[in-house]
Amino acid sequence: MISSNRTAHRPTAFRTAHRPTSLLPAGLGALTVLALLPAVPAAATSPAGEAQPRPAAAPLSPRAVTPAERRTSAYLDSLRNRPGQLKSFFKALPKGGDLHNHLSGAAATEFLIELAGKKGLCIDATTTAVAPPCGPGKRPAADARTDASFRQKIIRAWSMQDFPAGESGHDHFFDTFDKFGMATWDRGKLLANVANTAVEQNQFYLETLVTPASDSAKALSEKVGYDPDFAMFHRKLMAGGQLDRVVDEAVREADDADVEFRAAAHCDTSRPDPGCRLPVRWISQVSRGSTPARVFTQMAVGMRLAERDPRFVAVNLVQPEDWDSSLANYSLQMRMLKYLRGVYPGAHLTLHAGELAPGLVKPEDLRFHIREAVLVAGAERIGHGVDLVHEDNWRQLARTMARRNVAVEVPFSSNKQILGVSGAEHPFDAYRRYGVPVVLATDDPGVSRIDISHEYQYAAKTYGLRYIELKDLARASLEYAFHDGRSLWVTGSAPSGYRTVAACRADRPGAGTPGTRCARYLADNPKAATEWRQEAAFAAFERGHR
Repeated sequence: MISSNRTAHRPTAFRTAHRPTSLLPAGLGALTVLALLPAVPAAATSPAGEAQPRPAAAPLSPRAVTPAERRTSAYLDSLRNRPGQLKSFFKALPKGGDLHNHLSGAAATEFLIELAGKKGLCIDATTTAVAPPCGPGKRPAADARTDASFRQKIIRAWSMQDFPAGESGHDHFFDTFDKFGMATWDRGKLLANVANTAVEQNQFYLETLVTPASDSAKALSEKVGYDPDFAMFHRKLMAGGQLDRVVDEAVREADDADVEFRAAAHCDTSRPDPGCRLPVRWISQVSRGSTPARVFTQMAVGMRLAERDPRFVAVNLVQPEDWDSSLANYSLQMRMLKYLRGVYPGAHLTLHAGELAPGLVKPEDLRFHIREAVLVAGAERIGHGVDLVHEDNWRQLARTMARRNVAVEVPFSSNKQILGVSGAEHPFDAYRRYGVPVVLATDDPGVSRIDISHEYQYAAKTYGLRYIELKDLARASLEYAFHDGRSLWVTGSAPSGYRTVAACRADRPGAGTPGTRCARYLADNPKAATEWRQEAAFAAFERGHR
């Protein structure tokens, strides 16, 4: 079974397909743009609030600003005290892709309630969706269609809406996944909801997290048993084609989910939903709180799948990083990933790392998670990275991340809701000051009750970002995507204004139809083609603010 739930382990009786073989609707390219962010002012402060010196390396020079960008920036400045128009500006702003998105937590809560009702599920006394029949102490989820107070009770239990003061945001956030888990088994339908929202939010690409062949991977890990010799353990998993059979199951689930997605989004009709044109890739989740045997097996399944099926691009670890089992096995899991990346070099790796804050764990647990994710496991991107300034020699770590182009996926709302970290306490400015690529993401927008426009608007208001900085954040979210093909931009060209590759040097992105050579390059490189589409969207957006 491919589970999309962020924390729960689902019963075998409810198998669902999650990652379709062509969950990349026809014509989906991928967006990517090389975007190292401009340096922030020298007076920038650290998350702790104290002034910090510039890194030894020379900061990136701000890129040239075009007249259209200058006009758009002035228009944005004029909206500072006009909330309605400001909200419209950020919704219309082209916003690249979402690279940190848990499918089950991304779907709208109202949509999950609707699915629960259609599946005949019940809501028990703890506001958890359970299988029928709806006996004493349970109500049909379908009652929420007509009972507004019942509906609101479910929404509050399944999301962070009206989150009560005094309750742990961390615990409430993660508890929602167990409560709505049974309503999330139809992956194709979930994706249709999430993909439509992404397009409506003016995004061009999506990477979303799911757990492929969850039950079969668990069964295989229990059958084989853990072996601390990783090479031997991997050979045991491979013996007799066992691991490949689990991967085969994941591919079949993906195929089934693709069919479900295309039907739910009406992709093969005369009136397809907006999500049908969105390029989608999947990241395989690994349940970090599980036994070492299961964790290693899930890692192997995800990496083997990424090398075999182009719909799957990477592996990530999920579940709370502060759980006792997650903390106890963190370094072991980083070593597992280091070994398996040598076996499966074609699989990408992005890791939840540093989703921690003082008081949530012991001080010593804040000192090495991002470091080991980057230096041991070899992560290409980091999710959250909130505890940066508590890491040993964090400035050197930040310089290393900048040198290696290890991007940080920043979901502001979930960082605030789960960890209570926001504003000056968040390392957003610290990462940018040291040249670490940053991309904005939603994490679990359904649970958080936000959208990507909210995250961009929050960033602009909280950190005083100019329009060109917002534009470069959007470009970065495509440049650091694990999308197929090469970029539209010359590597390292960001400081001088994002120079296009030689094939498109004679063309200006967003200005008309590309020439023959450039068109051929875009056709061969979906990533560049998606970036080109975003540049066209930026050109249209800026023309609207003359």
